Amino acid sequence: MIRHLLSGADLDAGTATQILDTAAEMSAVAGREVKKLPALRGRTVVNLFYEDSTRTRISFEAAAKRLSADVINFSAKGSSVAKGESLKDTALTLQAMGADAVVIRHPASGAPHRLADWVDGSVVNAGDGTHEHPTQALLDAYTMRSRLGRLAGLSVAVVGDVLHSRVARSNVLLLSTLGAKVTLVGPPTLIPLDIAAALAPGTDVCYDLDALLPSADVVMMLRVQRERMNDSYFPSAREYARRYGLDGPRMRRLPEHAIVMHPGPMNRGMEITPEVADSPRSTIVEQVANGVSVRMAVLYLLLGGNNR
Repeated sequence: MIRHLLSGADLDAGTATQILDTAAEMSAVAGREVKKLPALRGRTVVNLFYEDSTRTRISFEAAAKRLSADVINFSAKGSSVAKGESLKDTALTLQAMGADAVVIRHPASGAPHRLADWVDGSVVNAGDGTHEHPTQALLDAYTMRSRLGRLAGLSVAVVGDVLHSRVARSNVLLLSTLGAKVTLVGPPTLIPLDIAAALAPGTDVCYDLDALLPSADVVMMLRVQRERMNDSYFPSAREYARRYGLDGPRMRRLPEHAIVMHPGPMNRGMEITPEVADSPRSTIVEQVANGVSVRMAVLYLLLGGNNR
């Protein structure tokens, strides 16, 4: 097992499969009356969040607590960071406190990699800028495998704002490693020209969502990240929804077994309609639940299972 989880590229097929298999075992804990394991008792996990987050932070907190770890939640707002403290000084403070693992979300791409040079404990990337979000890719892969029974050979369409999406980058890297065929779909303005070749050989780019639907096993809709957009990447929200939004008629063009995914939070009515988001094909709620099991597996393997 690796020491840090900074990128989807850190995971080979064997390690990724080990995490998914361990997550399947961890998911059984959620069905118990007492949802706790003593695996990380005495360990300290710090959630270091420089960006607002609800799902990811709570998911990591729940995962660590279910493994009996001590959890420290550190928010940049109202902390020494707001007074000008650097990431390195914060890292040295956490090091002095004896943090065994630091889960970091940061607006600067590459921040987790720098942090890993400054602390002795394990570092888990919970999203850095527009770079990556590897545990999201792992929970997406886990959800696909749970619903469809396999990953190898699946046709996965990742649709929307690829340019600003760390979820897209991590999913391309991980799913390609595990044998899935990934196609990036969206407006030309939101798909960098060289991204497919740079991330994984065999990744395709398509600008016509309707052409891809009949052969897709998985359609993963990405959130349009308007807060990161300084330019006009498409004429209007209505035009985007017309060409790249997943609505009822488009969903019915999918194969009968196909599933619909979204990392959340959703812009309902733009990239996905309520009819699709709330349909039996949707795995959005499952993804949230699976996120806790996957993050339990990651923390366990980094801090517990790897050190026996």
